Amino acid sequence: MSAHYDNYDYPAYWKGRDYEHKAEIEALRAFLQSIPKIESILEIGAGFGRLVPVYSFRGKKIVISDPSAKLLAIAQNRLKQRKFRFIHSKLENLPLKLKRESFDLIICVRVMHHIEDADKFIGIINNLLKVRGYLILEFANKKHFKASILQFIKGNFTFPLDIFPSDKRSKKSIKNQSIPFLNYHPESVKEKLTESGFNIIKCRSVSNIRNSKLKTMIPTETLLTLEKYLQIPLSYINFGPSIFILAQKRIV
Repeated sequence: MSAHYDNYDYPAYWKGRDYEHKAEIEALRAFLQSIPKIESILEIGAGFGRLVPVYSFRGKKIVISDPSAKLLAIAQNRLKQRKFRFIHSKLENLPLKLKRESFDLIICVRVMHHIEDADKFIGIINNLLKVRGYLILEFANKKHFKASILQFIKGNFTFPLDIFPSDKRSKKSIKNQSIPFLNYHPESVKEKLTESGFNIIKCRSVSNIRNSKLKTMIPTETLLTLEKYLQIPLSYINFGPSIFILAQKRIV
């Protein structure tokens, strides 16, 4: 059965999005510097391997998984090293294809917004991650600054307290059963991780200056310099549209 991204040109989506791409790389690199020696890495929803070069030097065994055969084929063509293992699989089938508690680090970026059952999603990650293993998780932020301001203008003063995810699809898309696109409340995600046996180590607010006009007026490298210094302080107020979390699996 084909995946949604088999019929979508995802590599083309990233053309003209150098700022967003490099902002994510900044967060990923910073987290990797905080993680001690590791050997095995799993990236869930790796797509065409966009982020693999950022972390590949850290592991001897790297598994790249994605439900899209099309994207995985592109990744295989780009990444020729023997240490890479490619798995074509949906998230829910990964525990059937990989050994329990077999990874030191799991990376999951731009995936959670397609997940409707967050508890099951985190449970699968927990199943595959070693005790004291690390998780780098990214999710679309429901209460980012722009969304909060818009809701305030509309008179929705309780918006910051609404912990339920918001579906950003149009009503027509939902009716046609298109792929989910959910924005999650940061505190809800942190609570779910904590309840599932994780300690939150660090957070970063990412793509904080994502604005089409600013990207045409200010050089990308200038935006990225600002981004670098804003990611940590703005994480305390969940400012950006994307939140990165570094968490560690606790000893039960």
